[in-house]
Amino acid sequence: MIRKLVLLFAVLALVVAACGDDDGGGETTVPGDTVATTAAPSGGGDGDAALRWMTRPDNPEEAAVYGEISDQLSASLDGISLTYEPGSNEGAGYQQTLLTNLSAGTAPDVFWVPGTDVADFASRGVILDLREYADATGHNDADFYPGPMVHLTTELETGQPGNALWGLPRDVSTFALYVNLDLIAEAGAANPVELAAAGEWDLAAFNETVDAVAALGGEIKGYGQSGWWGPYGAWLNAAGGGFFSDDRTQCALDSTESIAGLTALRDLYSGDSVIPYGEDPEAPFRAGTVGMFQNGRWATPGIRTVDFNWDVVGLPTGAAGPGNWLFWGAYVVNANTADPAAAWELVQALTQADIQAQISELGANIPSRVSEAALDAFLGFTPPANNQAFLDGLSTNPTTEGPLWVGSWPEFVTLMDSEIQAVVTGARDIADFQANICTETAAAFGG
Repeated sequence: MIRKLVLLFAVLALVVAACGDDDGGGETTVPGDTVATTAAPSGGGDGDAALRWMTRPDNPEEAAVYGEISDQLSASLDGISLTYEPGSNEGAGYQQTLLTNLSAGTAPDVFWVPGTDVADFASRGVILDLREYADATGHNDADFYPGPMVHLTTELETGQPGNALWGLPRDVSTFALYVNLDLIAEAGAANPVELAAAGEWDLAAFNETVDAVAALGGEIKGYGQSGWWGPYGAWLNAAGGGFFSDDRTQCALDSTESIAGLTALRDLYSGDSVIPYGEDPEAPFRAGTVGMFQNGRWATPGIRTVDFNWDVVGLPTGAAGPGNWLFWGAYVVNANTADPAAAWELVQALTQADIQAQISELGANIPSRVSEAALDAFLGFTPPANNQAFLDGLSTNPTTEGPLWVGSWPEFVTLMDSEIQAVVTGARDIADFQANICTETAAAFGG
């Protein structure tokens, strides 16, 4: 019964959240015109369709997960041979590199993009509307969580959900805090997992834990988070704010609630208990020198390699709750693949239930298919022991990652990232930010 309630709450939360704020996924593209593309290399020996496909793994362990899946599918798909290519955030960033390769005709046939970028890729004409292939193969949109499907079925002409199909969601995830229980115990602080179970894991308890761990001295820090929009957006969400108005047509970064969340984040980084803002916290956490860091389920394969006692706990609650995100990304098809039918078959295979279960078991993310059995199985894919933290994140009205169908997410987030970093690091006065940020970002909405 508990699992059924979690599933029900998760689905309802996604439906509501899909109509609200915004999404997540790391590096972003820069705004630009429609990309002129040429056909992706394809065609294999012995009559096989040789398809190349790509994801953006968070770490080498996650890349290995997808490499194993690729080998398995290449052996099982009739008439299709596969080559997996792990993408990278190095240099220009994953999405911009994809756009460059699409223009040059060297992009893969199938690739993953963050939920934020679906509209940008669709509006540039570089990915296929897959509806005709889906209709011919018995696909059912309702098999997947509704939050991502709202955006994947949105039509360019109307900016509203319709009959388009830009891809299928690979998986879903929420944020949690990865916690070094050994450091926390050494610092004499309470176990965050136990505090959360008692309903006492709020921002005050979080800050106390950060300071206690940092007081151990040396290179030990209490907390770290990356500098992209997801981690700082969680602070805005927790205060009741967010990036956009309810209809996602204008900036809301200047709202009282958004400024309250940003102020809490700035105050946290004004001291020396945390890793400097923007520095990658995962490597020092894995090295055993950070008490907590914020990340999604995708970080689990890498954290499973550490040799200290660790677990995960939900985000601390703020005035409006934990402020979590419903992260997702989609497998999409290169608009100029030489074999779109085979590419659609690969998208279906990559998102089928047994493949998603294997990926979840190996540590990366939660299946994107609506399934009570999948949720039950996910709880047993340990470590971490407290997988319930991720399911709780799904059931507490997370903000669904999503693109701007009216406006330019890449243009908006490029400016937002830099200006929020300026506030957090003390380079910009927060009052000036509140007074001017929505004017500064108005061009992203055509203003």
